[in-house]
Amino acid sequence: MGKGGLAKVYLLSQPYLMMLLRLSFSFCLFLGGTSVVFGQKTLVERLGYPADARLLILHADDLGVAHAENTASFELLRQGGISSASVMVPCPWLPEVAQFARQNPGYDLGLHLTLTSEWNPYKWGPVAAVEAVRSLTDSLGYFYDNCAEMAKKASPEAVRLELRAQIQKAKAMGIQPTHLDSHMGCLFFERASFFKIYLELGREFGIPVMLSREMTLLPDSFRVHLQATDVLVDGIITAGPDDYQKGLDVYYEEQLRGLAPGVYVLLVHLAEDTHEMQGMTEDYGQYPNWCAPWRKADYAFFASEKYKALLKERGIQLITWKELGTLLPGK
Repeated sequence: MGKGGLAKVYLLSQPYLMMLLRLSFSFCLFLGGTSVVFGQKTLVERLGYPADARLLILHADDLGVAHAENTASFELLRQGGISSASVMVPCPWLPEVAQFARQNPGYDLGLHLTLTSEWNPYKWGPVAAVEAVRSLTDSLGYFYDNCAEMAKKASPEAVRLELRAQIQKAKAMGIQPTHLDSHMGCLFFERASFFKIYLELGREFGIPVMLSREMTLLPDSFRVHLQATDVLVDGIITAGPDDYQKGLDVYYEEQLRGLAPGVYVLLVHLAEDTHEMQGMTEDYGQYPNWCAPWRKADYAFFASEKYKALLKERGIQLITWKELGTLLPGK
């Protein structure tokens, strides 16, 4: 995250995003102003688990962004340290992920739908032809480095065209996505029209999109696009800059020890500490957000025996997006 790029912009919006991600409220959902209860069953029970089960999707973002990101994530998928990962289709290490997916079809791989390119000087652009999605790019054909600028300039038509192109390219390369989510949250909070496209693409391709109950607190212009058949997890957990400063191992231990019954997603970013990753993320100034040391710390914790012991001690069971997908209409 460059000194003049995403870091400063993202930190300004961080309190709002973290508030949405960490709020908790009752099992009664308000979708478009209508109270919806699924036969008095919680999401845990709908998945076939006891009501007091603690279910966790341990989810690694950013596959495809770097070789070091891929290898760390592949290793923890094989070891069972994580249960899911999502892929950035516009990034240069996508072919390595596609090869892994073809050779290991049982793993849970979704798509980290990408409309920004936040690192400096490491950049990427759209999958669709640049001329067809010009509103998504700067003068050099790269994505903008932050969600706010992208949302200000991008047309909904270009967003839909680019996201569909990312899904289609992934599938053509042998990746069968189990879910969709949003890089930097750009599709969650910026414009209701983008949120609508995000939901519609999940329904079109018959896979869940990352949604949580906290998102029912979004403005009405967003909430109106949710449907009673959408699957919302009970919470999304992700570390912020303050958590990094205090120690990610401390943060993750607190989150796992305090995990309540329900279905949660814990977002992490894994990478080996290599020259490649250091070079990609070195220009971050005073903001260490999701850079090489952060990703190394994530990798170390979720590869540790301490983490495995915590799961066992707290009775936390790792699940996948594939399981949530069985709850969608027609499944």
